[in-house]
Amino acid sequence: MTIERVNPEGTGDERTVLRGFLDYHRQTLLWKCDGLSADELRRRSVPPSSMSLLGLVRHLADVERSWFRRTLAGEDAPPIFYSRPDNLDGEFDDVDEASIEEAFARWNEEVEAARRIEASFASLDDTVRHPVHGVDLNVRWAMVHMIEEYSRHNGHADFLREQIDGTTGE
Repeated sequence: MTIERVNPEGTGDERTVLRGFLDYHRQTLLWKCDGLSADELRRRSVPPSSMSLLGLVRHLADVERSWFRRTLAGEDAPPIFYSRPDNLDGEFDDVDEASIEEAFARWNEEVEAARRIEASFASLDDTVRHPVHGVDLNVRWAMVHMIEEYSRHNGHADFLREQIDGTTGE
């Protein structure tokens, strides 16, 4: 599969630019995983970290779900991969037997749900109350946070991919 990353529009309005950057970073994650075997996707970074590309996909599926479904939409959407209080890093730690297909399918489902939920808001200024922290956040904040989340983890993905097969690139 060839992943085609689309550069964000340079002259779009704020919402178009935010959507463009978020999708660019989503595509970057897929690009870093493209063409790897299951064992390569499960390969851990350096101890004591349990981070892997598969773990990042699982983590970001849960992050998408948390910010868009639970926070913005107010849905009762429990975590997918880190569902036990005694295993908060399950999305990273429990990849040895994890299904590659399920991880990418769940990630895709959450991305589609996130797009639908974000589009349902009339304005980036629309606010919601965070269900855990009890602070008001607007849609803009959630989108910028998601761009930050992907940017940080795509940096991890760069190192993981280079460690696996030497592939580098922005």
